[in-house]
Amino acid sequence: MIAADDTFHAFMPYPPAPVAHATHGPLTGLTVAVKDIFDVVNYPTGCGNPTMLAMSGIKARTASFPQMFLDAGARFVGKTHTVELAFALTGLNNHFGTPINPAAKERLPGGSSSGSAAATAGRLCDIGIGSDTGGSVRGPASYCGLFGIRPTHGRLPLDCTMPLASSFDTPGWFSRDGSQFERVADAIYRDDPNPLPKKIRLIAAEDCFEQADKASQKPFNALLSRIDRMMQPFASSRVADDFDPLYWAFRWLQGHEAWAAQGDFITKMRPELMPAVAARFMAGKEVTKTQVKTANATRAEFRKKLADILGDDGVIVLPTVPGPAPKISEPDHALEDVRMRSLKLLCLSGLSGFPQVQIPAGFVDGAPIGLSVLGPHGSDLSLIKLAVKLSKAMAVKIA
Repeated sequence: MIAADDTFHAFMPYPPAPVAHATHGPLTGLTVAVKDIFDVVNYPTGCGNPTMLAMSGIKARTASFPQMFLDAGARFVGKTHTVELAFALTGLNNHFGTPINPAAKERLPGGSSSGSAAATAGRLCDIGIGSDTGGSVRGPASYCGLFGIRPTHGRLPLDCTMPLASSFDTPGWFSRDGSQFERVADAIYRDDPNPLPKKIRLIAAEDCFEQADKASQKPFNALLSRIDRMMQPFASSRVADDFDPLYWAFRWLQGHEAWAAQGDFITKMRPELMPAVAARFMAGKEVTKTQVKTANATRAEFRKKLADILGDDGVIVLPTVPGPAPKISEPDHALEDVRMRSLKLLCLSGLSGFPQVQIPAGFVDGAPIGLSVLGPHGSDLSLIKLAVKLSKAMAVKIA
């Protein structure tokens, strides 16, 4: 355990307990930290909420996803903070405290996988395990200057993990370094069921770049120009145009499923919830059958549209989120505005179920920004390898 050296408040202060790992494997020599929604043997699972922690008890087994890392030789170093019930993008937690963003200490780390991102960016671990429902790996990875992945939905296991929204929940991980990120992918994945071909089409999502903050648009355009020169020319496409129906489809479905997953706990146990988190659960409770039906139709239509744009050889390049992390001092209404604008980009992978990889892409006002690549269903491993190539083409110092 390294919690005593936790200068970024990334770890839950649980008493150290033994967690076995393989002595030889492809991840031997690397350390791994695990978001506190995944069960780890000999530890409780607090999920960012004191009532959930009190109910947890000590777990008898480790969830399959972190176990994959242990079986590959990585050494466990602790459980990390999460936003309450994994239902926010800021990283704030009034109960256990908010991790510090090592890349921009005056800014938020992002959430909900805030502690794993902070631990990885702060060099307290080599690999940070998180989950991504609405952007909870991709957002913090962008804010903290890390590689991160939202896998193809359903491709990696989520047993013994707190559910939030079943048709969106995925595991994921953070790495500081591209070669290490690829090393983890080689250890975790088998061959892709739908690998990218040697010759791919890079597609700049024009309407997504229009969503970027004004201060971030010039750096994003410069990065696209560099990739265009160093690797291959871009094609262009407009993948959404009107983001509002997609945003609301995601919000309605996520909220509806979140209440289905945690409504009994909230109703029976009456836990103290942060106001913003409580409001999201209550909004989910009020989602109507008509809204769910409309949202599912929107999702199906968008998934088909995106699949048609990608084919088997297309990869969309887009901003991960509109810009750098908001400052800690931002008022609640400003944070909600950032969340809304971020979800318009983050929901594209969630609604489609297609994999998305976040790439560190530089800085704006001294804080990290990120580009993402979004590929066809089942192309995760080859998408990661492409992302590492793109990071080298951009010549960004990432570690």
